[in-house]
Amino acid sequence: MSSSFSSVLEREIFQYIDAHQSDFIEDLKEWVSVESDSVQPHLRKEVMRMMALAVDKLSVLGATINLVNLGSHQLPDGQDLPLPPVILGELGKDPQKPTVCFYGHVDVQPAKKEDGWKTDPYVLTEINGNLYGRGATDNKGPVLAWINAVETFGALKLAMPVNFKFVIEGMEEAGSLGLEKLLEDKKQCFFSDVDYIVISDNLWLSNKKPALTYGSRGNACFCVECGSKDLHSGTFGGIIHEPLMDLIALLDSLVDPTGRIQIPGIYDGVAALTEEERKLYESIEFDLEEHKDNSGVKKFLYGTKEEVLLHLWRYPSLSVHGIEGAFHEPGIKTVIPAKVIGKFSIRQVPHMDLSVVKQQVVEHLEGVFSKRNSPNKLKVSMPLCAEPWLADIHDPLYKAAKRAIKTVFGEDPDFIRDGSTIPVARMFQTIMQKSVMMFPIGAADDGEHSQNEKISRHNYIEGTKVFAAFFLEISKLH
Repeated sequence: MSSSFSSVLEREIFQYIDAHQSDFIEDLKEWVSVESDSVQPHLRKEVMRMMALAVDKLSVLGATINLVNLGSHQLPDGQDLPLPPVILGELGKDPQKPTVCFYGHVDVQPAKKEDGWKTDPYVLTEINGNLYGRGATDNKGPVLAWINAVETFGALKLAMPVNFKFVIEGMEEAGSLGLEKLLEDKKQCFFSDVDYIVISDNLWLSNKKPALTYGSRGNACFCVECGSKDLHSGTFGGIIHEPLMDLIALLDSLVDPTGRIQIPGIYDGVAALTEEERKLYESIEFDLEEHKDNSGVKKFLYGTKEEVLLHLWRYPSLSVHGIEGAFHEPGIKTVIPAKVIGKFSIRQVPHMDLSVVKQQVVEHLEGVFSKRNSPNKLKVSMPLCAEPWLADIHDPLYKAAKRAIKTVFGEDPDFIRDGSTIPVARMFQTIMQKSVMMFPIGAADDGEHSQNEKISRHNYIEGTKVFAAFFLEISKLH
């Protein structure tokens, strides 16, 4: 495809997208109106309804749809609740064209107006160019932007530049139950001819500058349990080893005031920073004050852009999340809680071994506990864990996306990592052994999972264009 022909084609595509942006926003409005909260059991029927809307949208494209039944899962009260099916869609089977698989989810985090929303979270509302609503950026907006881009080629009666496959689920916010087994089961059939996998389920680092994500941290969650029976503080206070005191001492031993993890050996597995990677940090657009405003934080542990980004993406972190069993209601209850459970997690980075991390945590906590000479029982467990993910920015997939971004936004993207955990990226990479890329279109201030979640009209429409340009760039690789 010549560059002049390609640019003419892109102009035609972009003009169509601009002319139909109101239609695209109406589609997003319809999707946002569905309270597809996968976390709350009573809203499972809404998740099912959302999946049906996604099927309808893909069917209009002409895609072949397979709804894969994942069965059910058991709730803590023993009730069995059906899992929403996963959509496997396929459009195009030309062996001369590359096949791009897009993953997205259409379930959302819980949201209520009384939580602090300025607008109804399930009524898409445009204010000053921003489209507010739960799921607008996480992840209904990006899923629709991809579909809109595919739809544009069909509407203009243009040949599809690539073959498309779609994986759309409704349980991502609840842990993607059943997805990993499905990917394993379908690896040799549905995914056998997939060349590239694209995920658009995160955000830029900046409010304005586009980015491509090539890595994320993992997450290992720990529980520390002490004691067995509540006691009266007047009868027993001062004569026993209080389990909550033991637990607080254990939690206090984990991190120093500078944020450095105090578990011996925890940094041994962290890969050394290369000069090439260090240079990436120099050019990244990242405003510390803007990031503080977005998060509502007054001060970071580190004072420079490079230090903050390195400790957000490149080094592990440890966060304490809560204490179960301790009295937390208003007022005073003079009880010595006996069975208390402290909860914390470690965001581990590539090259850290999860089994080694668990052993280091257990040995550290047992060492601290033994010095207290407490008769209480200590139990350390790791109920949840997810591996980190890392991709190669020199992969042709990233180069194609970089060119598409330059075409639409007029500048090269930042190459960034994500400090959070994105299990699905690692899942696809490990099972499929194919190129996986995170291709965000949302801005840093979109507020995913928060009150007043939004995606700007600009990002939604230009995101649709950049996906369309990306299809053309991918086709050039073959």
